[in-house]
Amino acid sequence: MKYLSKIFLSILTASIVLIACRKEGALPNYAASSTPVLSASKTSIAPAPSDSNTAVATLNWTDPMLSTDSAYKMYVIEIDSTGRNFKQAAKITVYGTLSKALIGKELNSILLNFGFKFNVAYDIDVRLTSSYVNNNDIKVSNTLKLSATPYKVPPKVELPSTGKLYIVGGATNGGWSNPVPTPTQEFTRIDETTFMGVFDLSSGGSYLLLAVNGGWDEKFGALGSNNSNNVAGDNFKKGGGDLLAPATTTKYLITVDFQQGKFTVVPYTGPTLPSDLFIVGGATPGSWSNPVPTPSQQFVRLNSCEFEIASLNLNQANGMYLLLPVNGSWASKYGGVGSSNGSNEPLGDSFKEGGSDLKAPDVVGNYKMNINFATAKYKLTKL
Repeated sequence: MKYLSKIFLSILTASIVLIACRKEGALPNYAASSTPVLSASKTSIAPAPSDSNTAVATLNWTDPMLSTDSAYKMYVIEIDSTGRNFKQAAKITVYGTLSKALIGKELNSILLNFGFKFNVAYDIDVRLTSSYVNNNDIKVSNTLKLSATPYKVPPKVELPSTGKLYIVGGATNGGWSNPVPTPTQEFTRIDETTFMGVFDLSSGGSYLLLAVNGGWDEKFGALGSNNSNNVAGDNFKKGGGDLLAPATTTKYLITVDFQQGKFTVVPYTGPTLPSDLFIVGGATPGSWSNPVPTPSQQFVRLNSCEFEIASLNLNQANGMYLLLPVNGSWASKYGGVGSSNGSNEPLGDSFKEGGSDLKAPDVVGNYKMNINFATAKYKLTKL
C-alpha cells in the first residue's frame, strides 16, 4: 500500500511540474478607443400624441473604434434637464449600433418624469458614454443642447366629472356624513389634473375622495381592500376602497395627482390656516385703519385652503398692504417672505406668517386677489 501511494505521489508531482512549465500565448492587447461625437437629427423636438409609436428624432454617434465584436460594445445615452449635470438623468442602453431612434412615447415618458408640463418647451442635455460591456475603456461624448416639448397623455385615473373634489370619512372633521361641510372639506384645483387641500385627519381613521358632495356613486380610493394603502401616499383608483389616515392626529396637506394616479399625505407646515382673511394697508381703500371695512376688504373662503376677493380697488401704485386673520387685531399677519418691505413680486409671489409688507402693483385699479395656503402663494389679476 505504501508502495502504491509513493507511485501516485510521483505521478502527481510530475504532472504539476509539466503544467507549470507550459507557456501560454501572448494575451491580446487592444488599442484604446476614441471619444465618440454625438449628434441629433433635430435640435427641437415637439411630437404630437399621434407620434407616440413613431421615431421623433434620431441620435447618432461616431464609431469609438472599440476593438471587439459589436455585441460587446455598449453605449449609454443620458438625458436630463439642462443645468442638473446629469445627476437625475434618464438612461437608455444600446449595444453594438451607432444610432438610436427616439420613439415618441419613450421620450415623452422621460420628459413627464422630470415634472415637465404638457405642451411647454424645455431645454434638455444629452450625452453618450461608450465602453465595453464590462465597463472597460469608458469614453464620454460631447453634450447636446436640445429643446423638447412633452405632449398631453390621458391621466391614469379618470378625472372627477364635476371638476371638483371633496374628502369624507371618519378621519375627517365631518365624519362619514355626506354631504360634507364646505368649504373646509373641499380641495382646490391646482391645474388640470392636480388637486390639493389642507385637512385635519384623526389618527387611524379612514376617508374617501368624492367628485360630488352628497353623492357616493363617484368616489376615489385605495387600489386594494379597505385601509390597505400606504398612509403617506400611494396609488389610487376610481371606485377604490377606504383610505387609511396616518397614525398622528394633525393637519395634513393632501395632493391628488390624477395624471400619475398617485396621492401624497404630508403634515402641513405652511402658514397657519385661518378661518377668515382680511386685507389692510395704504394700497387699499381703508388704508392702515384696523379694523378694515367689510365686506369689501374681507376675502371669501373658496375651499379648504384658498381665499379670494373678486374685485378690490388698489388705489396707490406700489403702496403696501398686509393680510390679517382677525379683523381689528395686529397680533397675527401674513406678508412677504423677503426680509425687507416691498421686496415681493407685486402680481404674485410666496407669502409667510409674520412676513414683511407686500407691495401692490404699480398700476392702480381693480384686481382679483387669490391667496392659497396649500401652496403658500398669492396671485393678483388686473380686471
